[in-house]
Amino acid sequence: MPSKITKRGKTRWLACVKRNGQRVQKLFDTRTEALNWEAEARNHVDALPVSIPTASLGEWANKYLNYSTTKFDNLTFREKRDVFKRFFSMVSPDIPVDDFAAKDALAYLQAQTERRTGHAANKDRKNLVAAWNWAIKFHDFPLNPFIKVERFAETRHPRYVPPEDDFWRVYEVAEGQDKVMLFSYLHLAARRTELFRLTWADVDFANECVRLGTRKRRDGTLEFDLIPMTSELREELRDWWETRPVKDTSFVFVCLDETAFTRSYYGKPFEKRQHLMERLCVRAGVKPFGFHAIRHLTASTLYHAGQPVAVIQAILRHKSPATTERYLRSLGLEHTREALESVLVKKGPARVIPFVKQEAPKALTSGA
Repeated sequence: MPSKITKRGKTRWLACVKRNGQRVQKLFDTRTEALNWEAEARNHVDALPVSIPTASLGEWANKYLNYSTTKFDNLTFREKRDVFKRFFSMVSPDIPVDDFAAKDALAYLQAQTERRTGHAANKDRKNLVAAWNWAIKFHDFPLNPFIKVERFAETRHPRYVPPEDDFWRVYEVAEGQDKVMLFSYLHLAARRTELFRLTWADVDFANECVRLGTRKRRDGTLEFDLIPMTSELREELRDWWETRPVKDTSFVFVCLDETAFTRSYYGKPFEKRQHLMERLCVRAGVKPFGFHAIRHLTASTLYHAGQPVAVIQAILRHKSPATTERYLRSLGLEHTREALESVLVKKGPARVIPFVKQEAPKALTSGA
């Protein structure tokens, strides 16, 4: 039976029949025309076109999301899934990809700019371009309609960096494991998921270093870097190793709540912890900030203390010093280019902390 498709106020009917186990589709202005075409196509199989149309937009999205579950971490996967949810709130998933043009991509992204922001539209564009390029590579899709849409103007504001005093006020109202976690974020400049996946095998007390794994690299591969552990952090983690209530887990930070809602997660590593920082900030009486803002605070503190950009690059674990420069600029810090040039040009090779690349995780002594 034909399916109804409405786009930008215009209704059309998608007729569909199967040939050799594959679908053949065609759009019509009226339901009657679609029904007649289906009936004629079933009675005259040889009259059907030999070439089979490409998949529908919905099939494209499902295939790409299935691929994304194994390629990207949970945070990136959820971002891509949410993009498709917004996309299909405006565009029918039944439309064949051959019928989706650049003007349709522009209409969707323009609507996102008007309803949300230019920055939000550009993020959707980035994800949809990547998804279509993947389909071109593996499913012989037509030219990418999203890539033809130019990026929208953005009003970018500096990222919020909490004052150092606010961090310590939040630290003081935290308890137990939360205190250790906050301290670790500050001293390692870690990303949220990096501490969530941290295991005791990654903590080397003997050599005073911590191994952090990240997928924030171009191909999504989980890569590991060794980060020097400060003496204060070593003391905090050593105390937590000895006093932690759950001994039969390899993860450093796990769910310890025993409420009815979280009981099934007890002893398991965190995935989100959405409301912890909000609650702590309210208790401390400071402007709310999240885990990633602590990474900003570490970078900002090092910069204002006069540390060269190359050192900050090593601590943030950026592959390129240009990435660090952009990162510092996003925090509202000035003169990063001059600092970068003074480190990398005038003084010769940059002084970067030598991190050891780990091809695959291997146990590190945690009881030394």
